[in-house]
Amino acid sequence: MEDSRRKLYDAEEIHNFRELVKRYEAKYADKIAFTYKLEPKSKEYINKTYSEFVCDIKSLATSLIDLGLTKKRVAIISPNRYEWCVSYLGITTSNIIVVPLDKSLPSNELESLIIRSKADAVIFSQQYQETFIKIRKEGKSNLNYYICMDDTPNSAFLKYSELLDSGKKKLENGNTRYDEVKIDNNAMSIMLFTSGTTSISKAVSLSQANICADIYSLSQMTDIRKEDVFLSFLPLHHTFESTCTFLYGTYSGITVAFCDGIRHVANNLKEYHVTGFVCVPLMLEIMYKKIEKALKEQKKYTIIKILSAFCNFLLKFGIDIRRKVMKPVLDNFAPNLRILIAGGAPMSKEAIHGFLNLGINLMQGYGLTETSPVLAGENDKYKKLGSVGFPLPGIEIAIDSPNKEGIGEIKAKAPTVMLGYYENEEATNEVLKNGWFYTGDLGYFDKDGFLFITGRKKDVIVLKNGKNIYPEELEILINKLPYVEESMVFGKKDPKDDDYILCAKIVYNKDIMKEKYPSKKQEDYHTLIWQDIKTMVNKSMPAYKYIREIIVTDEPLIKTTTQKIKRHEELKKILG
Repeated sequence: MEDSRRKLYDAEEIHNFRELVKRYEAKYADKIAFTYKLEPKSKEYINKTYSEFVCDIKSLATSLIDLGLTKKRVAIISPNRYEWCVSYLGITTSNIIVVPLDKSLPSNELESLIIRSKADAVIFSQQYQETFIKIRKEGKSNLNYYICMDDTPNSAFLKYSELLDSGKKKLENGNTRYDEVKIDNNAMSIMLFTSGTTSISKAVSLSQANICADIYSLSQMTDIRKEDVFLSFLPLHHTFESTCTFLYGTYSGITVAFCDGIRHVANNLKEYHVTGFVCVPLMLEIMYKKIEKALKEQKKYTIIKILSAFCNFLLKFGIDIRRKVMKPVLDNFAPNLRILIAGGAPMSKEAIHGFLNLGINLMQGYGLTETSPVLAGENDKYKKLGSVGFPLPGIEIAIDSPNKEGIGEIKAKAPTVMLGYYENEEATNEVLKNGWFYTGDLGYFDKDGFLFITGRKKDVIVLKNGKNIYPEELEILINKLPYVEESMVFGKKDPKDDDYILCAKIVYNKDIMKEKYPSKKQEDYHTLIWQDIKTMVNKSMPAYKYIREIIVTDEPLIKTTTQKIKRHEELKKILG
């Protein structure tokens, strides 16, 4: 594929996080790097400039070096906050391996990962104090230092603020140990545990060169500007958020605004004047349904549809008036929002069209933790509905053993591919073969070179007649029903002929169901939903793709912190 479609912008290549920190000083020193509140309802905003950020990174790093942690491992666990970002770069620019941990883990799993990672220290926020008191008491881990981001009365814990202050004083007094650190760009610098949607979590070993290569590739495809404000909502321990919002965002000089929580997203988009947002399709689907519902209630839905068609007609002639025409809708939703980056799951065409019609640049991407994470993406110029765009510059993607429809396992060769799974040679050898990383995802390239994802290899339901069913394809159709929050399609063995019956677990929105069927009781919902599945989903499909059984509930499906459905756990719950 020609580079002209993949590479739209020139960019400065970086090779490690030291170079990233130097870039902050050289290009953005006085610009606001982070903005946040200490409480969701507070009207007091705390702003940190890039020069303050750099000072805090170097100060914390100096203290960590003086604790003797160089070449050792330090875990971080907290909600998204400024101290997390300082800790991440303070650790990694000191030749210390960082182990970001999932903030939603129960204490027993957290302890297990602390032990597995062989972490020598941990930096944590106050809500984990009891967990670390217990871990310290049990003495099963490698931990020597417990660093609390918040004030703590526990004398066994070091205070983050005191380490920061002492590091600043040491720097002022001529301590040069931080400047003397040399980074091995290709050594393991980040240990990340996968979210385990299909099996026990594996520890992914990434280098600084891996992530910096991804930042460089992304910067050649997307116009993120230093005037942008991105809302940090997805958990920072996950590579999608840490690479795309935090590291690539700050490489571009943006301001990162920390979200106050899922209930506050709508307010945060307005109050922080957010221009960009990295998130998962599920969240965008919910946002779009709310916009659509509000327009219908205000009797504006039809006129907006007509105006959208007119705007799209003008777009063919290079005239873009979408944001001007849609200003009243944008003002109610997010007046400054211009860019959305989505990844992690398929997204309905209606929602994609909906955001594009508002004049918001919605780009879908594809990647995995093991690839730092982004392998492919739509860009500012080239898009195709339903695709995840092109391979990023410098990344090669191929389809392994494609079937007659061109669908096969996606494999990648790239500088962003992990070093391997930590202490798991067998699992590493399963996915890294002859210089290629085998993703476990199925997909195909169309005639124009756009990549389409059809599903996970492990999730494909193969019928006795050899037909393949991709659950995500059916889930997109089910999720179009206005009352459906989410769904999961799965196969159940039919004891009569040993073939699979297609089933769906459907989560409905209670409020919408009450509004749509005010005279019906909850026990009637199964019949009502089943009727819609038969007439609105099955009829649009060949007979072998018909849903034959459904389970309906208002309880959310079991998901990872990045909102991926944990299919194996759901199946255990359903099938026993």
